[in-house]
Amino acid sequence: MFLMCANKNGVAALELKRQLGVTYKTAWRMAHAIRRLMQDDPDGPDKLKGTVEGDETYWGGKTTGGKRGRGAPNKTPIVGYVERNGRVRVKVVSAVNTREVFRFLYLNVEKGSTLYTDELAVYNYARRWGYDHDRVNHRRKEWVRGPVHTNTIEGFWSTCKNDIRGVYHAVSAKYLQYYLNEYSFRYNHRDDVTPMFWSFLRLTALPCPQEA
Repeated sequence: MFLMCANKNGVAALELKRQLGVTYKTAWRMAHAIRRLMQDDPDGPDKLKGTVEGDETYWGGKTTGGKRGRGAPNKTPIVGYVERNGRVRVKVVSAVNTREVFRFLYLNVEKGSTLYTDELAVYNYARRWGYDHDRVNHRRKEWVRGPVHTNTIEGFWSTCKNDIRGVYHAVSAKYLQYYLNEYSFRYNHRDDVTPMFWSFLRLTALPCPQEA
C-alpha cells in the first residue's frame, strides 16, 4: 500500500513483484484489491454540485486508420463529471446513450447544478431533468465561451490515459473501472493535508466491494 501511494502515477505489478519479492500474480492481486477499495463514494450520497463539467471518452481498441473516438469500434465508453476545483466521478458504461448517461448524472450530480458539456445529443434533456445546462460545440471548433468549457474533465481524461499507458501500458475493459477508481481517488484527495498513505490506510476499514 505504501508503494502504491508513494508514486503519484501509480505502480505496476512488476515493480511490486521486484520490491516485495512475491510472484507477479500475487503482486497483481494485491494491487487490484487496493484499487477495488478506491471507490470514492460511488453513486452518492455526497453528490457533485455547483459548476460541473461532463464529458465522455473511450478506451482501448487500437486501430490503424478508420474512425477514432466517439463511434469507433471496439472501444470501451467512459462517462465522467467533475466539479470546478473539486471532485471527479467516472464510470465505465455499456454505451453512451440517454439511459446510461442520465442515470449516472442523476446519481452523482445534484439537481440545480450548472452543467457544462459538449454538443453530445443526450444532454438535450438536461434542463428538463433540473440542471442549468450550457454547452460548447467542438465540431464547430468552439472550445471556450466565457465560463462554458469542458477543459477540466478533458484534462483529467488526458492525465488518466497518459498515466495508465505510462505505468500499466495496457488495461482490459474488465478491470478498467478499478484503475479509474485509483486515479479518481488520487484526484479527489490531491489537496488533502493528510498524507496519501493515511488516506489509503483508512480504506482498509471499509467493506471491500465484490470483484467483477
